[in-house]
Amino acid sequence: MRADLLIVGAGMVGSALALALRDSGLNLVLVDGSPLDLAPFEAQAGFDPRVSALSMASQRLLQRLGAWPGILARRASPYRRMDVWDGSGTGHIRFDAASVHADVLGHIVENRVVQDALLEQLRDSSVGLLANARLEQMRRSGDDWLLTLSGGRSLRAPLVVAADGANSAVRRLTGTPTREWDYLHHAIVTSVRCSEPNQATAWQRFTDDGPLAFLPLQQGDDRHWCSIVWSTTPVQAERLMKLDDLGFCRALEQAFEGRLGQVLHTDLRVCVPLRQRHAKRYVAPGLALIGDAAHTIHPLAGQGVNLGLLDAAVLAEELAAAQGRGEALADLRVLSRYERRRMPHNLALMAAMQGFERLFQADPLPLRWLRNSGLGLVESLPSAKALFVRQALGLSGDLPQLARP
Repeated sequence: MRADLLIVGAGMVGSALALALRDSGLNLVLVDGSPLDLAPFEAQAGFDPRVSALSMASQRLLQRLGAWPGILARRASPYRRMDVWDGSGTGHIRFDAASVHADVLGHIVENRVVQDALLEQLRDSSVGLLANARLEQMRRSGDDWLLTLSGGRSLRAPLVVAADGANSAVRRLTGTPTREWDYLHHAIVTSVRCSEPNQATAWQRFTDDGPLAFLPLQQGDDRHWCSIVWSTTPVQAERLMKLDDLGFCRALEQAFEGRLGQVLHTDLRVCVPLRQRHAKRYVAPGLALIGDAAHTIHPLAGQGVNLGLLDAAVLAEELAAAQGRGEALADLRVLSRYERRRMPHNLALMAAMQGFERLFQADPLPLRWLRNSGLGLVESLPSAKALFVRQALGLSGDLPQLARP
């Protein structure tokens, strides 16, 4: 089977790219190792532990791809404020959507909800979907890539896009080099119910062991739920994972300073080692990497999926422009335009997250003073706070057409 473009990985980012190119006239095939089943959504079902903090730019993109109504029909939790403080000092800063005349800062949405809404749109499109098709081999064959899937099926195309996540098989099979390092932290992820409502606020406390985030979730009219991401040392993470539910709730409540009252209930906990990874190149002849296949960052600001969706939108934009000029889409000069637009932005955010993580892990007194003074200074400058908010919303920078206001 031959296609004009093969996208490996039908997660949120790969699906978004396929939808962005569905009217291009290209023969597109989306390949994934999972069943790609679309199960009915149960409004009272428990929360998926994996959530994303979708920015306004991501919301606009998903609206234009037709997926946003499907997300809202399932479950999305808007947040209007962010409250960030240093648990070891006096630094405190609050952000509010109203400061830039916006209704919300973003939405906390379960990954499965985004995925199902995208899959609904894909099933109504001309994009070819290959489910239960795990990539096993990949090599050059003339001007094409030849892919061998589980079961022995073969596919070929002049252009392959890797959207198959942090442990990308495409990246491994093509020998794409990366820079990576271990944060020496693990993240405990789950959903909890508190005695006080979440106030449509994303809360983040920097502890001595790592950042703790409470992200607002909504189940019907019940706003007492939060998704938590607790970044801590491996030793502390192991201890917390061994606690029974009541013991974990009490430890979490103490670490969060009881900002939302008692932690009454916790869902199943998942513990994930944190590792940062960045491909040295996003492109090669006939090959492009997007999303977590190209870069993974600390979950400190919940920006991972937003970066990936912007990757997909920019790549789609550059491919459509090249197609309009009659250029070969697999040409390295075409693909490099995508890399030039996205790599600086991604690297800048990764560096900022790394700087934040190191600053708030620092013990020396001068650095403690610096971070507390810095938070206090930004809190006192409305214009500086508004700049942070605009960045979080996706209202600035080199935005692709799909994500622009």
